[in-house]
Amino acid sequence: MLTITNLHARVDDTPILNGIDLHIATGEVHAIMGPNGSGKSTLAKVIAGHPAYTVTEGSITWKGADLLALPPEERATGGIFLGFQYPVEVPGVNNAEFLRLAYNARRKARGEAELKTAEFAPLLATRIRQAKMDVVFAERDLNAGFSGGQKKRNEILQMTVLEPELALLDETDSGLDIDALKIVADGINTFRRADRAIILITHYQRLLDLVRPDRVHVLAKGRIATSGDRTLAERIEADGFEAVLA
Repeated sequence: MLTITNLHARVDDTPILNGIDLHIATGEVHAIMGPNGSGKSTLAKVIAGHPAYTVTEGSITWKGADLLALPPEERATGGIFLGFQYPVEVPGVNNAEFLRLAYNARRKARGEAELKTAEFAPLLATRIRQAKMDVVFAERDLNAGFSGGQKKRNEILQMTVLEPELALLDETDSGLDIDALKIVADGINTFRRADRAIILITHYQRLLDLVRPDRVHVLAKGRIATSGDRTLAERIEADGFEAVLA
């Protein structure tokens, strides 16, 4: 589904990614771990097409096509979802209407008819129940006044509604208490399917105990320093990044 080859990227004149090689097959869940500043969030944003980052070398192939040739909006409507580490509050934008417009953008890209508000409401209600959120969240403004945990659960709701083929979840577990973490993990596991792939960016093993990725990769200085199965995350939890990278 996704193949990254010798990827280099920078912000302004600062290089951050220094030769990433990664292949993710359909149906797989990969976890990306690493010390602060290692390039984890940059990798997710480059895949999504964030304009602040410039790719200077390498390639990303998405379903056989050149992903880097696509603008961000075509990547999103084509099936790539980015769950933000710090979701933005947007007062004045209704959460339900935002989700309907985003959902319809994907339908339009597939040549399907857009759903009106009354047609979208039952689908949204089902997805809210799956995300274990209160139905009142649909009528609130997008992330406005939400707690940190509510914002992260709202990211999972967006993923559940939009049904992307590739979900990039950037530290979705940060700042969550144990109950919220279990809800987020349940949402990820419910979303997991043979025709989808997920990249989880995290600092901690606790999410991986619940989601159980197929592969774990450790970034250091903008490169994948080592990869392994879920036991690699257990070693990091026990000994820290410095010991594992040594």
